[in-house]
Amino acid sequence: MARYLGPVCKLCRREGEKLLLKGDRCLTAKCAMERRAYAPGMHAGGRRRKPTDYGIQLREKQKAKRTYGVLERQFRRHFEDAARKAGATGETMLQILETRLDNVVYRLGFADSRSQARQLVCHGHFAVNGHKVDIPSYAVKSGDEIAVQDSSKKLDYFQVLAKDISRKAVPPWLNLDAQSLSGRVVNLPVRNEIDTTLREQLIVEFYSR
Repeated sequence: MARYLGPVCKLCRREGEKLLLKGDRCLTAKCAMERRAYAPGMHAGGRRRKPTDYGIQLREKQKAKRTYGVLERQFRRHFEDAARKAGATGETMLQILETRLDNVVYRLGFADSRSQARQLVCHGHFAVNGHKVDIPSYAVKSGDEIAVQDSSKKLDYFQVLAKDISRKAVPPWLNLDAQSLSGRVVNLPVRNEIDTTLREQLIVEFYSR
């Protein structure tokens, strides 16, 4: 599957806010948004026209895609899945994005960013309910257990991680067992449990045109 391989700091600058695409680096003075908090490009400092409703909706959709590291075709499929379910489409779409395995690995603190989490999942370092899963888009369910594979715990990365992971904050819909390097989905996340500034209703309006 195609994947964006360009400089991710430009994505944050284009959206005008930190998307935490580089993990802890985004919280330091090295973050590009701290030094150049304007859109990339040679005309970035020029006068800009007032954005249209379409432009605002498009930017929100792009921000969601870049935050979760999903390309257009898969993102639209997530939206269509949400639209077929009961309840608010926008909130259901966020729930689908949050319960992707790569995002859950990131939320549990096993990775510093979603892109790193995706790589760890693809390399087969995690098991769901005792079965190895190497598909980043795998949808976890309430009650599922996500654990680092026993063979992977011997790697330097996970040995270092085991010393610090207990300090990381975990959302209320997840439960982390730092000692065994595993976590459990307590319940599917509701909107107030999803830590994001995304305005999902704008995305619904974009696809409903």
